[in-house]
Amino acid sequence: MYVISAPPRFTEMESGPLLELRVRELLDAVPARAPAPGGGSVAAIAAALAAGLTTMAARFAPEDWERRAEIIGRAEELRARIEPLADRDVAAYGAFLAESTAVTLDRIVAIPFELVEHSAELARLAALVAVEGNPNVRGDAAAGAELAAAVASIGARLVAINAIRGDPRIARTRELAVEARNAAAAAGDADL
Repeated sequence: MYVISAPPRFTEMESGPLLELRVRELLDAVPARAPAPGGGSVAAIAAALAAGLTTMAARFAPEDWERRAEIIGRAEELRARIEPLADRDVAAYGAFLAESTAVTLDRIVAIPFELVEHSAELARLAALVAVEGNPNVRGDAAAGAELAAAVASIGARLVAINAIRGDPRIARTRELAVEARNAAAAAGDADL
């Protein structure tokens, strides 16, 4: 059995919140021999980037596209909800490593569950932009959908790994991950 122990002050990254790191610092922090940032926090950052791609591509859609403002607003709202999940995941995992309780276990399941919910919705929005938006940025919208679908899959796996057998969140995240993959496939098919 492999044991990962929490280093002192694990719940706070030595360099501060993940979103305040320079890209190079983040890229160097991920492969460090430390339990975080790990899959959940990196996935949250990827989902925030997917939201950014979706918003950007939607902004290039024709002004008269009736869904334009709605999608831009919702993608930005999702990004605002997703971004804090990166640091919340680091803190939750650190708390769980420091003291494994029902409360800390629930937190390391609840955060990726929330990430899957947001990412599945984001994949659907990005696919819509890819199919109905500006064809000149279709690839960017499709990239947002693919990235969101990958995050939904990662989050579903984290929920399945950490949740107690029979937890309904396991089945729900698997369903959402499939929906996200289907949306990303539809976005990719828009190029054909």
